[in-house]
Amino acid sequence: MNLNRPLLTIGCLLAAATLSAAEIKVSSLSELQTAINGATPGARIVIADGVYSATNAIRVGCTGTAAEPVLIAAETIGGVEITGAKGFELVPPAAYVTIQGFKFTHGTGLEEPGGGEVVQAGANHCRYTRNVFQEVGKSRGYYLMISGDDTEVDHNTLQNKFSVGQMIIVHGPGTDQMAQRTWIHHNFFNNFPDTHQNNCSAIQIGVSGRSLSPAHALVESNLFLECQGENENICNKSCDNVYRFNTFGKNCSELSLRHGDRNIVYANYFIGSQGIRMFGKKDRIFSNYFEDCRPGIHIGNGDGIVPRSRLTAHDRPDGMEIVFNTLVNCTNSIMMMKRERNGLGATNITVADNIVLGGRNMVSILGPMTHSVWRGNILWGDTNGLGELADGFKIVDPKLKPDNAGVYHLQNGSPAIGAAEGTFAYVDMDIDGQPRSGKLDVGADQFSTRPVRNRMLTPADVGPAAP
Repeated sequence: MNLNRPLLTIGCLLAAATLSAAEIKVSSLSELQTAINGATPGARIVIADGVYSATNAIRVGCTGTAAEPVLIAAETIGGVEITGAKGFELVPPAAYVTIQGFKFTHGTGLEEPGGGEVVQAGANHCRYTRNVFQEVGKSRGYYLMISGDDTEVDHNTLQNKFSVGQMIIVHGPGTDQMAQRTWIHHNFFNNFPDTHQNNCSAIQIGVSGRSLSPAHALVESNLFLECQGENENICNKSCDNVYRFNTFGKNCSELSLRHGDRNIVYANYFIGSQGIRMFGKKDRIFSNYFEDCRPGIHIGNGDGIVPRSRLTAHDRPDGMEIVFNTLVNCTNSIMMMKRERNGLGATNITVADNIVLGGRNMVSILGPMTHSVWRGNILWGDTNGLGELADGFKIVDPKLKPDNAGVYHLQNGSPAIGAAEGTFAYVDMDIDGQPRSGKLDVGADQFSTRPVRNRMLTPADVGPAAP
């Protein structure tokens, strides 16, 4: 793993747009729709600041190119508010279109369920950047639905959601395919109180019927605070996705790998949240930092084996690797819950080279974990309940100390330094974004003087005003 973004990067559309055709200035929604209908590559459509009420969707089917995208922008960032029933709907053949600087307060379900922003299947390389999403009322619906390939969602604030429905949901064409290469980064997800209902995640990538399809989504460098619309703050229901460099802060529910295989979660901060829960096959969880979480790492107790079982089953975890993580003062740092009926547990799980420091019920496995390996882990605190897993842990003080941000790091002389027992070629980065090489250290932190390239995010690092 490395910090270079994958080839899904859409590019700096705004920079390209500044070199293209002259601006088209509009001051009404009817003028806006006319300008969009006639837009050609390089068009810059700028809407005068003000409040506009939309009865129908603003349909965007124009096309730009990678070199000359179409820009649809507020006169100033945050200066244009779209109220009413609908917002933008990007429809085929829309391509290389950027929506920038709006405040969306239109309903998310005033006319029908849904009603938020939409990127339809067949649209591609479209971008939402530096917008604010905040619904009005308590109607059922999402903030943003993505079904088109290569969609980028960056530097937005999604906040104050009080109704059933996701903030961002990613689907795809047909009934079982996924939009490809969605890139969600540098967004601020804030204040999504518990709805006590399902399908209320801040981000949901896929649904049960699409869960065996690869999506290749990248979710990175986002900040989540007070997001607990349901128990799954992020709900993963597809394959081959990456979650990295995110901060899951106070009162956030879990990152749930609910369905799908081969997903990767690394170099994330979980601070006072509900950590991560996982089902499926061959996921990799490494170099993450957990503090004051309830729980930390939750290995699911499966009740089916997909695809033989129904797609909605809790697929028995199989072949997962949970390595090089640090857990500090968590309740149930590493756990599996008991399942009263049909508990299949997990199989072929590797739990290696993690540090567990303090907390209550540090290791609690209440289901079968057949053919699994525990090795090279360090534990310091209450060892009650370790039982037959004791051989997989060294009971020793890892000598961690909080830095100025309160994050616990290795100190000189720590017994964790150079003590890793596992060899995992993909573990080439620590929680600080520093490279790992040679003899690896146990836990999320590699003792290093190299520049820090990843840290806990604050609201200043994300959203419309962030660099």
